[in-house]
Amino acid sequence: MTTAVARPAVSTAELKRAWMAVQAGQFRSGGRRRSTSPGCARSRPEGVWEPTEPVLPVVGCHGGAGATTLAVALATASGVARVIECATATASGLAATATAELGHTGGWAQGSRDQVLLERATATVTGPDDVPTPTAPTRPEGLSVLDVSWELSQLLAGSSWLADQVRHAPTVIAVTSATLPGLRRLEGALALLHGTDVVAGVVGPRRGRWPRGVAASMGPRTRELDRRCHLVDIPTDAGLAGRGLDSGPLPPALLSAAATLLRLATTDTHGKDLPS
Repeated sequence: MTTAVARPAVSTAELKRAWMAVQAGQFRSGGRRRSTSPGCARSRPEGVWEPTEPVLPVVGCHGGAGATTLAVALATASGVARVIECATATASGLAATATAELGHTGGWAQGSRDQVLLERATATVTGPDDVPTPTAPTRPEGLSVLDVSWELSQLLAGSSWLADQVRHAPTVIAVTSATLPGLRRLEGALALLHGTDVVAGVVGPRRGRWPRGVAASMGPRTRELDRRCHLVDIPTDAGLAGRGLDSGPLPPALLSAAATLLRLATTDTHGKDLPS
């Protein structure tokens, strides 16, 4: 008769870890399980993006800061340029912006307005590492503006082409709102972008009309930007705020602020001058 060997008791914590490993697919052949939901990106893009044109990343410090709108304004003020919106398809802010649709290529939907090429992802992606690599432009571009779309700490924790562009960009445009939380988020973004030249746009009323206490709440990094005249007012436009970004003309005050930001952001990752 075989004598049963007593097994040590398994703790609740061990059971939980084992169940999480099963859910993650760690006990399946072929490694970690990937989502196969319809419409989702199924694999991480390979390779790196090596553009020949200057690249200017635009980072929103918080949701609804206006990064997409500013990206389009920067490209418009630049002239012949393109905007690459690095968001998931269901969160696109460019869907109603083009005056002409140009079709799909390489995981991107393309459209145009005036001299600006607009590109937005066609698939649902769950993080910055799944954003497809931009296509090679079919015409010479004076500037590519990256609408980064992802929370900055999440982006910089990864190893995507987009994170690489932000990390190595000599100049990044940060966008925030003229509020206490907005300036706190700007200060945090500046800390994450330490070592990179940042020019910031602040959406709201003119500086003299900021709500009480907002200017006094600037952190040391934001005050240094202000001292260097790298903190630019972006006046709120009631019509644009109400209807959202569409195919209509952009407000002159927004384009003026975008031109100022372009003049301050003078160098791209290849050492070429940005259009001014």
